[in-house]
Amino acid sequence: MGATRWLPDAVTTAVAAAEALGVSPGAIANSLVFTLDGEPLLVMTSGGHRVDTEWLGRQLGGTIGRASKEVVKDATGQVIGGVAPVGHPAPLRTLVDEALAEFPVLWAAAGHARTVFPLTYEELLRITDGTACAVVPD
Repeated sequence: MGATRWLPDAVTTAVAAAEALGVSPGAIANSLVFTLDGEPLLVMTSGGHRVDTEWLGRQLGGTIGRASKEVVKDATGQVIGGVAPVGHPAPLRTLVDEALAEFPVLWAAAGHARTVFPLTYEELLRITDGTACAVVPD
């Protein structure tokens, strides 16, 4: 993992982060908090596509919904737009999008909308204790 980088402006979308860093949106590891049958679920997804929540819910045997800002804050200790993959008050079930493996360097939020840090796909799996999976159908 590399050092945290402060950006001149807040980047709350994968496209904005990619533009600020000069990389493909696919190399942005979005930290998206959902609920799976009411429990928080962190999905680290490629900025190159959207999570198919209906499909993923079926794969996991439950129903996925978008978490409220209060659920995100309670589960991660951070606010939407800057949620890091780590540093949460308690372990959080985490899924890591297999599409991120295509990129030698990923960029993830570092807990603030103006901070990001670089890491590899393998590092992302390790630090989150995440499960690699598809988040959209093939």
